[in-house]
Amino acid sequence: IRKLALADLLAGLGLVANFAVRYLLRPPSEAAELAAAGLLLAAFSASVCSLLAITVDRYLSLYNALTYHSERTLGFTCAMVLLMWLLCLGVGLLPLLGWNCLRDQSSCSILRPVTKDNAAVLAVTFLLLFALMMQLYLQICKIAFRHAQQIAVQHQFIATAQATSTRKGLSTLSLILGTFALCWIPFAIYSLVADSSYPAVYTYSLALPATCNSLINPIIYAFRNPDIQKSLWLACCGCIPSTFSSRPRTSSDV
Repeated sequence: IRKLALADLLAGLGLVANFAVRYLLRPPSEAAELAAAGLLLAAFSASVCSLLAITVDRYLSLYNALTYHSERTLGFTCAMVLLMWLLCLGVGLLPLLGWNCLRDQSSCSILRPVTKDNAAVLAVTFLLLFALMMQLYLQICKIAFRHAQQIAVQHQFIATAQATSTRKGLSTLSLILGTFALCWIPFAIYSLVADSSYPAVYTYSLALPATCNSLINPIIYAFRNPDIQKSLWLACCGCIPSTFSSRPRTSSDV
């Protein structure tokens, strides 16, 4: 979650830098344009990769519930985070390594200075990652529902309590997937079919929800997390509400 927060912060800085280079810097510098585009690509790639990593972590915490805490050591987690940052840095370097249309303006995509073909590659990669996330969350729903049934049988819970817990988990997963899809998929599909000749207002109207996803992520992944809620209560008022200390952790929290 810290990696996601840093990636979203960098995405905001990248947007400001990209806007400043494109509209405030006259004449525009090719090096500055490539650097701003690289920062933006790296930041958004890090944000998407962080969301995917959180999804994989949630899946493993349920699928390997008995061995999860022993297998996910601090060293392993740090190595995975470092690997993801290096991968995203490589994506950010692509415009500097030739994925640009500065020498051929007719090949520019809506993601200037990235070419249309390269933008299509990025869009298809994103759609594949989203399909993987959706598949993992479907598996999470199945595992969580099976666990809820087993717990209900063992503790003889009434059916309504089990249904409430299951609905809460499904609503959380629906919020995560629905928000991510609404923010990113229209822009990804538009990147496949459009080029630099399309009106800029179309690009901005579809890019705005995608950029807002970086603003929504903290609300979904942090403020809905019980552990972070406790930390916020301690930081703001120096106490923890009794509802947190008495409420057991459930599969819906995961």
